[in-house]
Amino acid sequence: QVQLVESGGGLVQAGASLRLSCAASGRTFSSYAMGWFRQAPGKEREFVAAISWSGGNTYYADSVKGRFTISRDNAKNTFYLQMNSLKPEDTAVYYCAADPSTSVYYAEYAYWGQGTQVTVSS
Repeated sequence: QVQLVESGGGLVQAGASLRLSCAASGRTFSSYAMGWFRQAPGKEREFVAAISWSGGNTYYADSVKGRFTISRDNAKNTFYLQMNSLKPEDTAVYYCAADPSTSVYYAEYAYWGQGTQVTVSS
C-alpha cells in the first residue's frame, strides 16, 4: 500500500505560480512512478504530468508543457508539480497518483491522493 497526501493548492490570479506537493508513505516510494492528474467540474479526469521512478523520464500534457514541471525527491518521499504562468483553464482538483509503471492513463494508476483544489482567477 502507498498512501498519498497532496498539498499546496489555492486561489491565485492568472499568471501566478503554485507548487503542489504529494507526500507518500507506505511501500518504497522510490520504486514507484508518479503522476499528476486533474479534474475540472463536469469534465473527465485528465493527465497532467508523470515521472518515472528514477526521475529520469518525465511526460507532460501538451496543455501544460513549458509551464509545469514535475519532480521528485525520493529521500523525502515527496514529489512536486511546479505550476507557472497559470491560466483560468488550469482550474481543477489536482490529484497525485502512484504506480509501479509509468503511464499517462489514470486507469493504470493503483494509488491516489485525495486531491487539492487549484483555482485560477482571470
